[in-house]
Amino acid sequence: MDGHETVTAEDGAEALDILTRDSGAFDLLLTDIQMPVMDGIALALAAARDYPQLVILLMTGFADQRERASGLDAIVHDVITKPFAVADIRTAVADALATRKKD
Repeated sequence: MDGHETVTAEDGAEALDILTRDSGAFDLLLTDIQMPVMDGIALALAAARDYPQLVILLMTGFADQRERASGLDAIVHDVITKPFAVADIRTAVADALATRKKD
């Protein structure tokens, strides 16, 4: 709806493979925390280490997962709580991308 090009992955490991394959040539990583193979926190840590310019948004529907992400403020732009409205995710993405443009 906002004209963004998206790439999807089945799990965190596949997402990291895609980031690596494309040399981190993305503006934003939006990932759930709870995923099979590699969770979103492990993905965020690896992505931030290898591509520090990448803006990272996490999302979760679980309070304990949100708590796990609370110490990642230095690498994660925001943690979005599910369920959310389409308008909420659109706003979060726009805010995150606007922050990146300031860097």
